[in-house]
Amino acid sequence: MTNSAGPKRTRSIRIGSIFIGGGNPVAVQSMTATATEDVDATVSQIRMLEDAGAAVVRIAVDRKSEADAIEEIRRQTRGNLCIDLQENYRLAEVVAPHVDKIRYNPGHLYHHEKARPVSEKVRFLVSVARDNDCAMRIGVNCGSVDPDKVGEFENDSIGAMVSSALQHADLVEACDFTRFCISLKDSDPAAVIEANRQLSDARPDIPLHLGVTEAGLPPDGVIKTRIAFEQLLAQGIGDTLRVSLTVPNSEKHQEITAGNQILEDVKNGRFRSVPTFLEGKLNIISCPSCSRVENDAFVKLAQDVKSMTDYARNHEITVAIMGCRVNGPGETDDADLGLWCAPNYVNFKRGPELIGAFPYEEILPRLKEELDRLIAARP
Repeated sequence: MTNSAGPKRTRSIRIGSIFIGGGNPVAVQSMTATATEDVDATVSQIRMLEDAGAAVVRIAVDRKSEADAIEEIRRQTRGNLCIDLQENYRLAEVVAPHVDKIRYNPGHLYHHEKARPVSEKVRFLVSVARDNDCAMRIGVNCGSVDPDKVGEFENDSIGAMVSSALQHADLVEACDFTRFCISLKDSDPAAVIEANRQLSDARPDIPLHLGVTEAGLPPDGVIKTRIAFEQLLAQGIGDTLRVSLTVPNSEKHQEITAGNQILEDVKNGRFRSVPTFLEGKLNIISCPSCSRVENDAFVKLAQDVKSMTDYARNHEITVAIMGCRVNGPGETDDADLGLWCAPNYVNFKRGPELIGAFPYEEILPRLKEELDRLIAARP
């Protein structure tokens, strides 16, 4: 699909065998949900996603053993691979020879080597990308924004995200590197729309990767994503995208199917979105299943939470279920009730307050108790 609102303004960048921006078709991406160290399972899922039409497949890497697996994964696959660097940014030099794109989160650059200036870390990443013919993505998420930006933009999460993205665009370009795109992701479709509009206005030349993070289970997760994508794509904003769904590993291809369907509908003028999502209603958000998830029980827990909470569907309450320690702590803070899943237990939060940690088999009744208290306390 090309832009229906007029000529593309973004520059064209290459990711392996494809180009995004510059009027090229919008590329649909996905992310593996297998353990990266499990080479056979990861290769199998990459092939499944590529068969479904994925233009790029992203793989999370957070430790040396995962990085070491990438060489063999690359040997057994043909498509365009992106590495999602988590908190250990230095692993870029291990994986870059075997992939086509590197994604880093500006907020995560503060977790390692804290005394080293962020600008130096960015220069390192750019040098690795350049030396290995890789594109880059600056990926800003609502729950892991640069802490300095959070302080500067108190009560303005969108402003903090946009400012962080623009700052890192400047840092990357100061290294004479322009082969990058930016993503601004939130679990609220309205925030995704506004953040991407602001960034597109400020830097219309930079290609944008669209996504609604923690969109959740289908069909709600598809609806949330569709709301954001329809409005942005119709304005000519967006050069590549991912639909982030909480689904079992065998169903990850649904992300590609949903993404292509949204593109086809926008291309043909079929719009299904509404101005607000679930206003006055229960809102269940959950992160997409990916290789960062530390217990496969996370997906079933998300499904069980959705079923159990159906009785509260007419109450304006947000329940968040996160699958790992990367997204969990920060990205449940804004929910009324939040669950983030460790390997053997579930951390349970009321807003930013930690209530406690509970075994998987005990968390549903505990969640219901808190949900009932919340309902009873509201008018």
